[in-house]
Amino acid sequence: MADATLEAAWGAVRALGRRDGAAAIRPLFAADPDRAARCTRRGGDILLDYSRTAIGEPVFAALIALARAAGVEAFRDAMARGEAVNNTEGRAALHMALRGARGTPFRAGAEDAAASVHGTLDAMRDFCASVHEGRVLGATRERFTDVLNVGIGGSDLGPAMAARALWTPHAPMRAHYLANVDAHAWEEVRARLDPARTLVLVASKTFTTQETMANAHLVRSWLADALGEARLGAHLAALSTNLTATAAFGIAPERVFGFRDWVGGRFSLWSSIGLSLALALGWDAFERLLAGARAMDEHFMRAPLDANLPVLLALIEVWHRNGLGYPSRAVLPYDERLARLPAHLQQLEMESLGKGVGRDGRPVAQDTGPVVFGEPGTNAQHSFMQLVHQGTTPVPVDFLFVANPDHGHADSHRKLLANGLAQAEALLRGRTAEEVEAEMRAAGTDGAAIARLLPHRVFPGDRPSNVLLIPRLDAHRLGQVVALYEHKVAALGALWGINPFDQWGVELGKQLAGGILPALEAGAPMPGMHPATAALVAEIERLRHTGG
Repeated sequence: MADATLEAAWGAVRALGRRDGAAAIRPLFAADPDRAARCTRRGGDILLDYSRTAIGEPVFAALIALARAAGVEAFRDAMARGEAVNNTEGRAALHMALRGARGTPFRAGAEDAAASVHGTLDAMRDFCASVHEGRVLGATRERFTDVLNVGIGGSDLGPAMAARALWTPHAPMRAHYLANVDAHAWEEVRARLDPARTLVLVASKTFTTQETMANAHLVRSWLADALGEARLGAHLAALSTNLTATAAFGIAPERVFGFRDWVGGRFSLWSSIGLSLALALGWDAFERLLAGARAMDEHFMRAPLDANLPVLLALIEVWHRNGLGYPSRAVLPYDERLARLPAHLQQLEMESLGKGVGRDGRPVAQDTGPVVFGEPGTNAQHSFMQLVHQGTTPVPVDFLFVANPDHGHADSHRKLLANGLAQAEALLRGRTAEEVEAEMRAAGTDGAAIARLLPHRVFPGDRPSNVLLIPRLDAHRLGQVVALYEHKVAALGALWGINPFDQWGVELGKQLAGGILPALEAGAPMPGMHPATAALVAEIERLRHTGG
């Protein structure tokens, strides 16, 4: 019966998507002057306005029915209880425990997850205080001014995004991030660092991640050359659980901050992976970040489905992906400080939701995660927005606006917001041939030019977007925004019947790279190597010898 109910709910959504005019948005405003107010919801400090989507009352009702049939609330509650919702790896997904208030019970099986979290947080807080107060110094007895986080994926994208968003000139330290194994990245970062004043965090749960460890050894050699092998330990700390490997690297056990296997990398910003943030921004700011995420956790757990921001974002995604067949989504934060938010959401959503097999091991019955991309406004307007406005396939957009800036240039901020609001309105309204012709005639354009240019200047309109508005960008509000998207991912996992907490798709490339590396080291293809790869290995070796 449950499967039949779920299939019927999916059938209702698909049927609504096949109706004539299903993608039209403008008629919904014409029929309801109060649509903007009716389609606005609040959670914490975030306002969500989804009025610029083709979701009228019948579609909204069908989506809510789908959420109930798919067991979104049951999945949410199981996740909060620490059940093994990551069923392919037999693990909990307890990122909510990472920001839970002290005394809030979280368990992962027999483990007291809350106790583990707060033990680590206490150690992190003490370490930060020692660094900021000058009780922990570098090898030359100088204070640390810079922290370098060496990690990749979830050990880089979230912290790097948040550090850029929240850093101010008054922050205790400067944060730097090294992820790409391309040594050009290291050369660029190194030019900005003084080894005597740099604290290095190596972020790898297993301490075996290939790219991270390659970079870690480059940084270690740099420190050793500048300070001496015997003294470089003063500049090292690790975010890891492999105490044997960290000790062999020269890191004292009291400088190793762990996190558990019920924390997925892309959900780990709130764990010891956030140590670079706590050092760079200050412990109080890090605690406000956690508190903001906790506020969104409480909203997600308590708000009814029809007023639950993460669930609503997930249902809007379902409507666009499965009802209307849109394969991508753009994220446009109109705040330069959030320039790296789209990259963080790319990993969070595409690694979580890029699945073709359901939790039951069978092929999924519907399309899953869309392609996520983005840039800060107004840069995006001069980049890919041409396609979003006039391309052949609509691209839904998430606009993120900040009402109050943290600078004194009010005119610049008004221009920024005006541009963002105009983009959202232009996507909705479009421009008809009649409007274009009238405008061109009013400008004195001759009839032949109008006939030639008119088709190129028509905008189809009815292009969907969400607007997320926050009062100000600070640690508490950023925590809410990031947690909002984390919970959206969990809700979509339930709706699509997939496991959003594993990432088997990243494993094959890692395995193959291990076999290709010896061929590059030897300068010749290896027996059994795929012929396409073998041909490129040979060409790379030829170019290496000729100097290219």
